[in-house]
Amino acid sequence: MERLIGALFALTFGLESRLQRRDERGSVTTEHVLWAVAVIAIVAIVVAAVKTYVTNQAGNIK
Repeated sequence: MERLIGALFALTFGLESRLQRRDERGSVTTEHVLWAVAVIAIVAIVVAAVKTYVTNQAGNIK
């Protein structure tokens, strides 16, 4: 009976440690995706600002 309880305890502990490792695997990927979205948003804002400036300056040419 003690062997059975020990085996179940070892199995439970092993599964918990595996599940905890899996929870952290996607965090790096999520962080990379969020950084990529932030960089794309900043680039889009800069492109829009430059395009607006160039369009306004082109309208001033006589």
